[in-house]
Amino acid sequence: MFLTISTTGTHDRPATDLGFLLHKHPEKAQAFSTSHGRAHVFYPEASAERCTAALLLEVDPVALVRRGKGKGKGRGGAADAALAQYVNDRPYAASSLLAVALSAVFKSALNGSCAARPELVGRPLPLRIEVPVLPARGGAELVERLFGPLGWTVTAEPVALDARFPEWGDSRYVRLVLEGEAQLAEALRQLYVMLPVLDDTKHYWVAPDEVDKLLRAGEGWLAEHPQQQLIINRYLAGRRSLTREANERLELVRLADADDVDVEELDNAVDEDADTEEKPVPLAVRRREAILTALRASGAHRVLDLGCGQGQLVQALLGDVTFTEVVGVDVSMRALTVAARRLRLERMGERQAERVTLLQGSLAYTDKRLKGYDAAVLSEVIEHVDLDRLPAVEYAVFGAARPAAVLVTTPNVEYNVRWETLPAGHTRHGDHRFEWNREEFGGWAREVAERHGYDVEFTPVGPDDPEVGPPTQMAVFTLRTNTASSTTNPKGAKAA
Repeated sequence: MFLTISTTGTHDRPATDLGFLLHKHPEKAQAFSTSHGRAHVFYPEASAERCTAALLLEVDPVALVRRGKGKGKGRGGAADAALAQYVNDRPYAASSLLAVALSAVFKSALNGSCAARPELVGRPLPLRIEVPVLPARGGAELVERLFGPLGWTVTAEPVALDARFPEWGDSRYVRLVLEGEAQLAEALRQLYVMLPVLDDTKHYWVAPDEVDKLLRAGEGWLAEHPQQQLIINRYLAGRRSLTREANERLELVRLADADDVDVEELDNAVDEDADTEEKPVPLAVRRREAILTALRASGAHRVLDLGCGQGQLVQALLGDVTFTEVVGVDVSMRALTVAARRLRLERMGERQAERVTLLQGSLAYTDKRLKGYDAAVLSEVIEHVDLDRLPAVEYAVFGAARPAAVLVTTPNVEYNVRWETLPAGHTRHGDHRFEWNREEFGGWAREVAERHGYDVEFTPVGPDDPEVGPPTQMAVFTLRTNTASSTTNPKGAKAA
């Protein structure tokens, strides 16, 4: 089982930088033990102009049999004949065995870590990746459909069943060559997912943590891949509960990423009737100011920002010493990474750093980490959730986390007519699943308050138009004293 990764160099970037990224010195041949054999890393060529790293995996057939995996656990389950345990393609064809070896041998590279030369991690490289024998259930056409949308130039040459007998036709194997510019970490993560997907089988039992592995490796490309469903189904061996969970979590990631802009265009729109001599205040800034005012009035000191995105509100909260602990929660690791950069967490003083925490989490799941806080904020979040999923978010926040105060802001659809640039019937953001008028929002908020033992008041945010109301509406929920939630966990609200 064999794979090579090649790159070329320039006058200011030698090709041997590949060794830093892979954490494997080009002048050494190294060997690593795996659960099913031994992996070797060596460099057939290593010069400033061109460098190639090779991964050779020697699979021990006896170890496969002893572990009872043989042909592996895939869509069809265990091998249907005892002979298949001893006569199979596992030692020769790239499969989940090679994917696991990739993650073990090139772990730092796959995670995008390079302590010696951190500036190399985010730099795209001219890469050529070759896998001489790759099982492809679906043929060369499927290989193109999987790797083509990721920006690769794909060569997938079918391997003949027997070159001596061309009439036998082609086998289910291809010789794969990928060429293009990409970050090495991203290329490795794509291979980690696609190798078992193309083989459509795995040598180990597909456990629930496979969803986490898939989403980590697929971050940044899987959510928008045109073959997303095929990739999920095959990677998770068709297990319905896992594919359903993966789809739900990917949908939340997609929604979060779609809102990963500093300020929405309409939030920054200038009112044509405004005094042009004085710069107008963007709606996003007014919204944060209104939230801070309401939080101060509630007496909150420990605050959750649920769906924190890139950390604008977290940053504003940290600017006020009233708030002694601020926790930002978001489903998107990319958004949290941007938030960490915005807050300059790495350079933050120790005392300030103790006040802030960034957590990855989904609001559709109950989370014990979110209990015991004075207040929680859902700022421009609920409109990104499908209506049939909203009860799960409601229960996770009001029923399970149960902070003393909850602030919810959402667009007022009635105000949309005041924006001439917004076509009639369109939502303010392409990812909004709904936009409520004041009556609809008020009805929902009062029902939530009644179900969970809160009182609720409403506050306009932005100019309060006498005809259509404010552009943003805010509900401030306050937990009644000596009350307990009488609701049960609704269908769709899961424990984290």
